[in-house]
Amino acid sequence: MLEKCRNAKERWGGVSEIIDHLLEERQQLISRFVALPSLKVDSELKAHTEAFCDLLMDYLSSGHFEVYEQLLREGSEFDDGSLEKAQKLFPRIQDSTDYALDFNDNGFACLAAPTVHQVREFADHLSRLGEKLEERFELEDRMIEILHNSHRDLVLTEAGE
Repeated sequence: MLEKCRNAKERWGGVSEIIDHLLEERQQLISRFVALPSLKVDSELKAHTEAFCDLLMDYLSSGHFEVYEQLLREGSEFDDGSLEKAQKLFPRIQDSTDYALDFNDNGFACLAAPTVHQVREFADHLSRLGEKLEERFELEDRMIEILHNSHRDLVLTEAGE
């Protein structure tokens, strides 16, 4: 997952500040995510889970309310079918959003003295969240490719660069 994030950053980094910010948040989110399973089941886990959930909510919000809006606005300026292609990705992205919101709302960050059952449940949900996030990152990369990169050369040509 971290390697795919690096590849996306290499492809789109510097192209747009908003995309750069999303990719930086993604990298931070992945780093926190991969650290969670190795933590002790104590206050350390609680603090790290809270920080992870905060970052996760920031990432989701940034995507939906900043990045996707900007990309859709950019895509709507071109009548080449790219907007329709990208809009087909949204239900699948929303699926990962819903799962991440449920993860956050389940209160895993509030487990003060978790039982074995709660730890197992946390591990299962964390694993599933990882799958959902990986799928989301691939869909976001595809959306960036469809709505931003496919038009970049045209915009540069029209600008005389």
